[in-house]
Amino acid sequence: MPTQLTARPSDIPLNNLYNLLEPITVPKGKATFTNWGQTFTCSPSSIFEPENEFQCELALELARREGKTLRVVGVGHSPSDLACTNEFMLRMTKLNRVLEVNTEKRYVVAQGGITLNDLHRHLAKNNLAMINLGSISEQTLAGVVTTATHGSGISYGAISTNVLALSLLLADGSRVTCSRNEHSELFTASLCSLGATGIILSVQLEVEPAFRLKELQQSLPFDDVVQNLDKHVHSAEHVRFWWFPTTDQVICSYANRTLDDLQPAGSWWWHTFIGYHIIQLLLFLGRYVSVLNTWTANLAWWLVSKDSVGVNDSHKIFNVDCRYPQHTTEWAIPYENAQPCLRELRDYLQKEFKDPNGIRPHFPIEIRFSAADDIWLSPSYGQRTCWIGIVQYKPYGCNVPYRKFFEAYEDIVGPYQGRPHWAKAHRLGPDSLAKLYPHFGDFRRVLQEVDPKGMFANEYVQRHIMGKSVGRRVYKKNP
Repeated sequence: MPTQLTARPSDIPLNNLYNLLEPITVPKGKATFTNWGQTFTCSPSSIFEPENEFQCELALELARREGKTLRVVGVGHSPSDLACTNEFMLRMTKLNRVLEVNTEKRYVVAQGGITLNDLHRHLAKNNLAMINLGSISEQTLAGVVTTATHGSGISYGAISTNVLALSLLLADGSRVTCSRNEHSELFTASLCSLGATGIILSVQLEVEPAFRLKELQQSLPFDDVVQNLDKHVHSAEHVRFWWFPTTDQVICSYANRTLDDLQPAGSWWWHTFIGYHIIQLLLFLGRYVSVLNTWTANLAWWLVSKDSVGVNDSHKIFNVDCRYPQHTTEWAIPYENAQPCLRELRDYLQKEFKDPNGIRPHFPIEIRFSAADDIWLSPSYGQRTCWIGIVQYKPYGCNVPYRKFFEAYEDIVGPYQGRPHWAKAHRLGPDSLAKLYPHFGDFRRVLQEVDPKGMFANEYVQRHIMGKSVGRRVYKKNP
């Protein structure tokens, strides 16, 4: 029999394949998956945790022989059922090494399972940093790429726009390196692939010299921000807003690269003890007395309403504390539609506040911006984008009402040519998505070419991309 180091997975007898996979197979009693938001749970038939790329090939070969789909996951931060499956799951978090750092050409090559937090540490040792970031760094690099995760900055694209090349393991067991010059269609599809084009083994990512950001935060009235939106959005490199509808105020964040000395902002008392523990207790009580949600929102705004200036390493300014598990959704709308969309959303919320039985949403509504890109399934494809995200927290992991609020929100942003963030739950099927994405058909064509049997098409992909009648009913979803 060929040895593990020289044998092709297709040549290995089935019993030997089982034996080789046994050390990386999660015991049956522990083979469950729950996302970070605690909104979806599934029980895969098997979960594999590979420690090298050959073990990825073995898991793929077993899935092929047994006719199973293989869902590749990282840390499960997506609040939808994007990562869920009842078949095979490949958890990539042990494939987390940095393979190459090139300070002269300013790029890094890292395995797909590395978290951004770990990547920051490696880059800092080489005086480098990621160009832009989203609100958190707990995600894996491959997870960020496959969902077109974004930060904020009207001149900055989604993080996937900084990817120079990808190394993929395809459904037939072959490996391919793709870039804008090599297998360009596969590359463009994989920059927001939902995990469906192949297993991302490594990512070559453009970076820049390490930098600090100087962030100014101030509270302004909603009307001031929306009426002068263009001025605010273009007043700094990275601009984002946190809107507190109960006060009709917006916390505005303006961040620019700087050479100033470190000046961390915030305090333990306000931002940890009260801002975390007391607020969470009030949110829990608000499950039973809804008016408390309004008072809690007002308190949360007051805690952060004072003007502040902070200077810190880039990722410490880009990132924020997501605090508690949560239901969340976010849609991208063309930047040109941002003003009327935000005003309509405010009108809806003010109507709810006047109704004694109306919705009392949590806070804040996060508003961010990104440049246009050419990634087929990126919500910023072909347009400057305004991202609007809403949350309903789950204090102490307890559930809260959210569906009515989220459905009303989708009904508002949808007519403004809204595109849902792929990592978030949404209701759109392929017919609707094809109208929003000019290359939706090209994406499906590439999937058919590289994965004709749907090896990587879990229920999320089947439902939203293929239009197959598979619902979330297969999962244990928190009510």
